[in-house]
Amino acid sequence: MTSYGEEASVVGSAAALEPTDEVLGQYREMGVLVWRGFGLENIMAQCLGNELDASTKGRQMPVHFGSPEYHFHTISSPLATQIPQAAGVAYAIKRDPARRGQNCAVVYFGEGAASEGDFHAGLAMASVLGGPLILFCRNNGFAISTPASEQYSGDGIASRGPGYGVDTIRVDGNDALAVYTAMKEARRRAIEGNKAVLVEAMSYRVGHHSTSDDSFAYRAKQEVEDWKKIDNPHHRFRKYLESKGWWSPEEEDSVRASQKKEVLSAFQKAEKLPKPRLDNLFLDVYDKMPWNLIEQRDELKRLLNKYGSTWEPWKSERAKFQGAGKEFEG
Repeated sequence: MTSYGEEASVVGSAAALEPTDEVLGQYREMGVLVWRGFGLENIMAQCLGNELDASTKGRQMPVHFGSPEYHFHTISSPLATQIPQAAGVAYAIKRDPARRGQNCAVVYFGEGAASEGDFHAGLAMASVLGGPLILFCRNNGFAISTPASEQYSGDGIASRGPGYGVDTIRVDGNDALAVYTAMKEARRRAIEGNKAVLVEAMSYRVGHHSTSDDSFAYRAKQEVEDWKKIDNPHHRFRKYLESKGWWSPEEEDSVRASQKKEVLSAFQKAEKLPKPRLDNLFLDVYDKMPWNLIEQRDELKRLLNKYGSTWEPWKSERAKFQGAGKEFEG
């Protein structure tokens, strides 16, 4: 999952938030975590599921980040489930005297997710219960292979806000400064009014939906190439900085080279580390482990003691885990 073409929407909005605002992301909000200082080591650890993956301990799909420290709620695969959850988070902030008037909740989603029932349930909850909430829709034109023209016939997602009594704004999602400005105002309204605000950022998904997707099967390659050149958020922001004398092609090349080196270095280190302890399979879900998990844990222990040191497939696989599953021995 990448955010190619949508970087201005993600980072521009993140810059307008406070570090303690609660974020509920979808798939393309890694830029929020980068902005908040999550770091390449943590990103690689989660994607590869190694022993340093403190957020999900190797039990989540790649790019399903979570971080209590950075107030980023763990991503769920099912589409739009985070929207009613965010309404609940905003309501909790409203009821907390220590955070009321200080923070808001922000939920990110695509225009495809806005076709789910959870979108309407979340807006209904937020409009009735109240609480400082920003609903940030990245309208990138595609829900996997379904173009926006086949998702709705109305005026995008912004037109739905007023029906729920929600303040709404549509912004150029490829203009980082416009997104920042709109998000600042949305945050002010949400917190001062203890209410929901809907922001629709109009953008274009330059990248494929995911690494397993070939988007040229349902859209013309030339269309994508045109968007890269005509309305690329990177190019627009770079040209603006250069026009002010704050940036240069030489600095651009230098930063690109150094960042590429940092990313590759972090990746190489992360892929050499073992997976988290094997007993993490059974931890963190329940306060008191239920009988069925106890049975499964005991069964794994029995099988490891029987085959873990003698049968090559089990022997090589357990070696990939921190401690090689020794917590199950005996």
